Amino acid sequence: MHALDIRFVLVGTQHPGNIGAVARAMKNMALERLVLVRPREFPHAEATARASGAGDVLAAARVVGRLDAAIGDCGLVIATTAREREHNHRVIDVRDAAQRIVREAATGPVAVLFGGERAGLSNEEIDAAHVLARIPANPAYTSLNIAMAAQLIAYEIHRARGARVAAAPGAVPLATVSEMARFFEHLELVLGEIGFRDRTVSGTNLQQRLRRLFQRAEMDQNEVNILRGVLAAVQGRRKVAGSKCPTGKSR
Repeated sequence: MHALDIRFVLVGTQHPGNIGAVARAMKNMALERLVLVRPREFPHAEATARASGAGDVLAAARVVGRLDAAIGDCGLVIATTAREREHNHRVIDVRDAAQRIVREAATGPVAVLFGGERAGLSNEEIDAAHVLARIPANPAYTSLNIAMAAQLIAYEIHRARGARVAAAPGAVPLATVSEMARFFEHLELVLGEIGFRDRTVSGTNLQQRLRRLFQRAEMDQNEVNILRGVLAAVQGRRKVAGSKCPTGKSR
């Protein structure tokens, strides 16, 4: 199969054996890009033993200290969950998610996030994702081992690749995580310049709400450039207005 940049990103993995088991699950399904964010122990003999034939995937694994270092150049970012619903986030079935992953990987890197064994992904880490992929399970016991979750998602990706899910002709790649971060910084700056304040009850979560709104929109690179152009135009108009005296004459 043609290699696509589909990354399995494990965040805060505590047990090295799980890292090896994920590497094995990936190789079973022809995936090879593994990124580890703040693993508790790696490299480790137990990880090597559990990889069982997938030592090449393990050896090529990239270790980073921050999530943005793992996904900064990615377009689509999908986080895993066993829950059917998540406040302020769109949740889709894992099979639908796999088709999206394969389609978007044809135009740029895609990341699938897996949380640590104890607490899963933090709210901040979930906010980095465009959408959450739900793995259907027994409602009375939805918790899956990280290696099991990785195997199920890898299998669905393998099926989707076999079905040849193609990107639309001339499709523009999604904006990368780094491009979105620059957009959010620009937006926050302009909102401050025009005096727009959070008017919600708490008055503290405007930026988080806006981030989730734009993440759900899954903007492509052209759309982000358009919005940044709008923001720059707002800044330009303010500078012109600021150069006038109250009477309307130039200073």
